[in-house]
Amino acid sequence: MENTHTKKLVIAALFAALVCTATMAIRIPTPGTGGYVHPGDGVVILCGLFLSPGWAFLAAGIGSSLADLLGGYFIYVPITLVIKGLVAFSTSQLVLVLKKRCSSPWPSVIGGGILDIILVAGGYFFCESFLYGVAGAAASVPANVIQGSSGLVIACVLFPLLAKPLTGFLGHLPAKTADR
Repeated sequence: MENTHTKKLVIAALFAALVCTATMAIRIPTPGTGGYVHPGDGVVILCGLFLSPGWAFLAAGIGSSLADLLGGYFIYVPITLVIKGLVAFSTSQLVLVLKKRCSSPWPSVIGGGILDIILVAGGYFFCESFLYGVAGAAASVPANVIQGSSGLVIACVLFPLLAKPLTGFLGHLPAKTADR
């Protein structure tokens, strides 16, 4: 007898570790903000593509906030948990909606990237406006848009590599994904 709950937990934990690693491995500092652009958003989007909404939220949120914790960005830990979790959750919800309407997973991949750009730029702007004022928060918007855009590109590159082995295993995306 298969224990699918345990499998999903293990895959979610692996995705959380991948998000954390991808976020910390390559950091491109953004001038004037004290932040950095990283490839972790690509893996956050992948969490939403391959995991159910709850697991996606946990994997992306925990992995991203762990990177902030380990990187010394303590004030951002709860903010990142929510924002990156919502990106993955929303992407996963989009997958569920589009799964019924089209057999191709690519609208979900692209839509997840667009959600990432909007939620990351908007979410951090909203939270940082309380911390640094509107002008200070606005300074980070361009870097967050670049980060979200790079996440979209990374997700598009990695998705085909992971789709075949993970789709049959998790069953979250359309069945035809494994053949593409």
